[in-house]
Amino acid sequence: MNKKYNPDFIVIIFLIGMAITNCDKEKHNSSIEPIESKVVMTNTELTEEVSVPEEPVYDSFGFDVDSFKVVEQKIKKNETLSLILQRHGIGYSQIHKISQASQGVFNLKRMAVGKSLFIYTPTASPEDPSFLVYERDPINYVVFDLKEAVITLQERDIDMKIQLVEGVITSSLYESFLDQEADPRLAYALADVFAWEIDFYRIQKGDSFRVAFEERFVDGVSAGLGRIQAADFIHRGKEFNALYFEQNGKSDYFDKEGNSLRKAFLRAPLDYSRISSRFSNNRKHPILKTNRPHHGTDYAAPTGTPIRAVGDGKIVHAAYDRNNGNYIKIRHNSTYETGYLHMSRLANGMRKGTNVTQGQIIGFVGSTGLATGPHLCFRFWQNSRAVDPYRIDYPSSNPVQDEFADEFKVHKASLIALFDPEPEIEIEEAKDETSGHQWHLASVNLQPLVLAL
Repeated sequence: MNKKYNPDFIVIIFLIGMAITNCDKEKHNSSIEPIESKVVMTNTELTEEVSVPEEPVYDSFGFDVDSFKVVEQKIKKNETLSLILQRHGIGYSQIHKISQASQGVFNLKRMAVGKSLFIYTPTASPEDPSFLVYERDPINYVVFDLKEAVITLQERDIDMKIQLVEGVITSSLYESFLDQEADPRLAYALADVFAWEIDFYRIQKGDSFRVAFEERFVDGVSAGLGRIQAADFIHRGKEFNALYFEQNGKSDYFDKEGNSLRKAFLRAPLDYSRISSRFSNNRKHPILKTNRPHHGTDYAAPTGTPIRAVGDGKIVHAAYDRNNGNYIKIRHNSTYETGYLHMSRLANGMRKGTNVTQGQIIGFVGSTGLATGPHLCFRFWQNSRAVDPYRIDYPSSNPVQDEFADEFKVHKASLIALFDPEPEIEIEEAKDETSGHQWHLASVNLQPLVLAL
């Protein structure tokens, strides 16, 4: 059956089809045109340059230098944060909010005279401060968001370099570092590392040492010492060495055979001093002027010098008596006891029955009792008999555990290499477990700084 179509209908369909075709052409042309106009190529070069936005620049506290104007000032005597904020136009109600926000985060009373404050105001609104930064030390700082009343504790990025110091003793270790304008705290740190091995009150001319230690840098400026990584010390012709190593989450120093340098007792109860009188069975008493046994070791030191417990134990006596002055006696176990005489005062909490740990401050040097001047008389008993602590071979702590022996060998090799004069030792990353800081360690040139000691 043949169908018949209305001519008018055919014309309408034709016109619709033409319209659709034209529309498609316009769409096609419009999609091509922008591409052709964006890039015009010649034989070898691009005629239109594409601009790339510049990366923002941040200061050492993490603020965009182009977005803020910063003013530094020092905290003056009797100046409080409230007064400083008022001076910069912060209202009382907002200051109260900031004070409330600081509770449990940062004690505002610890903002010390002479420390730096940095006031940040937006460049678009220079009379309206947005942030205040308090610099606690070269590493730690406090950020006050003055608009939101939010306070946060922050840390600068730290670069850690491994430094090498070596020398020969011609005087005391401490004086040697001072004479060379080196950080004297390194002398204390070295004495602490070898505190169980070496009698630093008896080091002599010709003893030698070398130390590989960390030094912290912030923005290229030294921010203090890190830990000692490795050290050698030759004392009276005998070599002692120390290698820093961690096992089971605990750190300590070991010799090259993996034996711990930590003994059951410290060699001395003071960080650094001099022996003024040794253990003797016949010494003339400086006050009584009679010869009698002196079963102790006297350490001359300024009044107030901290005194440490040489080992873990329990205090069995903590009081004053006429001869010994302020006096503490500690029982360490069934074999050993120690005594600390003539103290100016006991440390807080030191009383009979108190448990103490090795290295804990128990009192301070003084001249109470029968004493001619400030010093500590240190006494040591073995099986209830007074003995000379410098003639005892103290028991050692635990060595490197068997399960970490292979790891220790690899670590030992890397530390010993620090003393190799070959340049460029690269260390990628390390973390200080005691503080939580992440150190960024750069490759450094280990040229030795020789001290003419």
